[in-house]
Formats: sequence, C-alpha cells, structure tokens
Amino acid sequence: MATPVANHPSIFTHLSPSPSPSLLFLNRTNFIPYISTSKRNTSNCNGWRTRCSVAKDYTVPPPEVDGGSVHQFPELDCVVVGAGISGLCIAKVISANYPNLMVTEARDRAGGNITTVERDGYLWEEGPNSFQPSDPMLTMAVDCGLKDDLVLGDPDAPRFVLWKDKLRPVPGKLTDLPFFDLMSIPGKLRAGFGAIGLRPSPPGYEESVEQFVRRNLGDEVFERLIEPFCSGVYAGDPSKLSMKAAFGKVWKLEETGGSIIGGTFKAIKERSSTPKAPRDPRLPTPKGQTVGSFRKGLRMLPDAICERLGSKLKLSWKLSSITKSEKGGYRLTYETSEGVVSLQSRSIVMTVPSYVASNILRPLSVAAADALSNFYYPPVAAVTVSYPKESICDERLVDGELRGFGQLHPRSQGVETLGTIYSSSLFPNRAPNGRVLLLNYIGGATNSEILSKTESQLVEAVDRDLRKMLIKPKAQDPFVTGVRVWPQAIPQFLVGHLDTLGTAKAALSDNGLEGLFLGGNYVSGVALGRCVEGAYEIASEVTGFLSKYAYK
Repeated sequence: MATPVANHPSIFTHLSPSPSPSLLFLNRTNFIPYISTSKRNTSNCNGWRTRCSVAKDYTVPPPEVDGGSVHQFPELDCVVVGAGISGLCIAKVISANYPNLMVTEARDRAGGNITTVERDGYLWEEGPNSFQPSDPMLTMAVDCGLKDDLVLGDPDAPRFVLWKDKLRPVPGKLTDLPFFDLMSIPGKLRAGFGAIGLRPSPPGYEESVEQFVRRNLGDEVFERLIEPFCSGVYAGDPSKLSMKAAFGKVWKLEETGGSIIGGTFKAIKERSSTPKAPRDPRLPTPKGQTVGSFRKGLRMLPDAICERLGSKLKLSWKLSSITKSEKGGYRLTYETSEGVVSLQSRSIVMTVPSYVASNILRPLSVAAADALSNFYYPPVAAVTVSYPKESICDERLVDGELRGFGQLHPRSQGVETLGTIYSSSLFPNRAPNGRVLLLNYIGGATNSEILSKTESQLVEAVDRDLRKMLIKPKAQDPFVTGVRVWPQAIPQFLVGHLDTLGTAKAALSDNGLEGLFLGGNYVSGVALGRCVEGAYEIASEVTGFLSKYAYK
C-alpha cells in the first residue's frame, strides 16, 4: 500500500478507484525514509524465527582525490538530490538531453525504499510490492532493458475485503456489481443513485475522502470499500485525507460532469473526440486491470537505472547546504567520506522527503520550509511470513491453491493488520513449492503505536489476525522471512495538501529561486507508478527551464 513504501513504500498498494463505484486493486507505492529494524543476521525473538535482511546495494566509485583535496567538478546542468525511484527516473529522463548532471544520495544505496530480498528460496519485497503497468511505467522499464523481465499478475485474480468475519470478493467490473455480497441491496442502490447525481450537492469547501464518498455513494461504499482502501494504499485516515489531492481523478469526475457517472461519460466523449498519439510499439499490452513487477523483484528497476547513470550517481553524499551563486544557478555543499565537496549547478531537483527538503531549504526560504514541514508521514511495518500450503483454510483454496491478489481489513472489523498481499500467488517464483508467502502491512495514521512494538510482537499481531480469516487456527507457527519498520512512511495527502504544496512552490518562486524544483511522492503521488509518471512530468519542467537558460 508507499514509498511508506517506495522511493518510499505503498502500503497495500493494490486497490485503486476506477471511474465507476467499483474498486480495483492497484499499486501504491512508494515508502520514504530508510530507517529499519531489519537485521542481516538470523535471530530468535521470543520463539519466533525471524529472518530480516537488506537488499544488495549498488555502489559507485568515490569522488576523485587529487593531492589530498576533493576533486572540484565542472558546472552541471542539473543536480538531482535523492536517489529514490523518483530521483533516479527524473535523472534518467533529463540525461537524454542534458547528460551533464549528477544524482546524489545521502544513504549508501540507491532506490529509496524499494527493497527486494532473496533468500532461502523466497523472494519478497519490504517496501512497495508492485506497480500499475501504465504506459509511462512500461516505457521506463523498456528503456532500461527490462522488457523481458516484466511479470504481470492475473487480472482475473480476486481481491477481498474482510467484513463480518468473512473475506468477501471486491467487484472487479460493472457486471459484478449486482452479485457481490460485500454490500446490501439498499447500499448498492444508494451508490447507484448517488453516482448518477441523486445525492446532496458539493458543500463548497474541500472535502475529505470520507465526506466525498458518504455524500456521493453512501455509507456502505465508504465503510466496506473506501475506508479499507485508504488504509491499504495510504495507511491513512480517510476522515483527514483530501479527496481532491488523494483521488483527484475521481474528484474531477463530479467537478466536470456534475456527478461521477456524468463526469465519466464526459471524459469518454472527450477522449473519443481527441486523436490519440500512436502507442509506442515496443510496449507490451497488459490484459485487464492488473499489477506488475520484475522477474527478480522491483529492485531490478533502480539497479538498471543506476547502471546507466554510472559515475553520475554519488552515494553517501550528504547535502549540507544550498546557496545561490553570484554567477547564476546554485552551489551545493556535501559531506562525503572523502571530505567536503562543492558543486555548481544551473538547476536542482529536490526528491528527498519533504521534512528533509524543509531543513535544507530553510536558509533560502523560510516560507517554503515551513510549508514543507507540515506534511505528515505515519509509521508502517511490512511483515512477510510463510506458511505450508496446508495451513490455508480450505474455503480459501481453489483447486488446492491460494488464488488472488490479497485482502484488505476495515478498521471496524477488529483486526490490526491493514492488509495482506498473496505474494506467492501474485507473481511466480516467490516461494518454495508447498509454501505460501504473505506480505502484511500494519501501522499507519490510525496506529502509530507500532513503533513501540518489537519485531516478535508485530509478527504475533499479524499471525493472530491471519488465523481469523485465512490461516487455520491450529496451523504451525509461520516462518518469518522479514520484518521491516518504516518510522516515516507514506506522505499523507490531507485536506489542504495541494494548497500547502502550492505555498511551498510559490515561496520558492517569490524568493527568486528559479530552477529549483520539488519532486518525489509527496508531489506526484504515493504509488510507485505515479512516482515514475511524475518523474516524466518534472523532467519536462526541468528541461524546459534549461532550454531557456541556454539563451540567457
């Protein structure tokens, strides 16, 4: 679900609203800061066998040293600060036209919170788990040479929501709406009438997700679909999340069409009347609504970009200050293992978490720094466990196998775990034969207490929840492959988020800081795919600026 599981992680990154009242599991992706309780060794935690690990790091040569002083670099066109997935993708796109750039990362590894681990016959993710295979995402994968490594989930695999002690399938298409038992007939009628516009008018102020959905689609849609979706994708509180900021495409349907259905028809009409640009023939065509990964996990994407960037990527470079240069552009000062390094650049893209950017930018603009400090990142833990296949409840098996994408748990249903992804069912070669691998997310905006729990306590909570609906009560203890705690995970797109972000950008402009751009998942969106799509958008802004700069 958000680098936070991605450059920062998604926490249960598998549900996403479509223009209709139905829901589809998609990716969320990207969590943020790299602080973790994972360990490289094997330990016993109060009887729980815990195996925790860190993905293989990508390293580059240290800065050149000449006569004891750090090598001074020539003026650059752009410096991308932060080598999470947003920063890496932005740099890759910009470098096609402006190769004189550099990407810097304070940590000793690139890829942000994308964390793929392989051990003991298992392959699992401890940050974002997958992505929606949009054309920008597929383009990035193909351009990085990963086309043959793409793996896509079964679009017909069921998705479930826990309601009244039973895992109930989520409607995947319109024809499923009359038959699924997650909602009552009155609840379905209320949603249908609301979708066509028979509901209260918009209130004239920015609504939370809860306010928007209850008004448009009714209480049942909110409580049984949207609330668990918000917990799964944002690890958030839907009473505080902004509908406009978090789910802008759905919000816009009512804004432009007078109702959700009216906006859907209007969007379809506009698309049909607008000539489409030819689709890149290199891109694969996914079948249906699904999610994707790579043969050896999500880590393959940042690794491939790192290989292409080569020496342009600098790890373990901690940015200590940015100042405006008298000759134009900016001077960046870094602390490295080789000493202090100073760079001169025409432009900068800040893709670090907002609270990190706030501290760095405060000397340049107090107003921008204050705005960036307002974004909230709740804690989330990713707990990956494995059970023998025979431990799965018989009613959850189809032809002897656990089928599906995974499940979400509304906060009202008495379980602590936000959601569970069926990792070994979703993608191939994720677990040994006869074993089931489950990735569980726990924590979020409504459960920050996870930070006070030990790894064994987190495992116990997840195992206790799973035995209520998926695992047989008397099944053997799980084999724990990894426990990863993200103290500051997915940025919350709360009511006022877009205004706050606009204030930060305006403050930079008002202080004459042209050529300094903000990026990352708090700007583009928390899903891994949105971070990649946003990277193309921000890269376009930067190249536009650099093209003008060249003529000054």
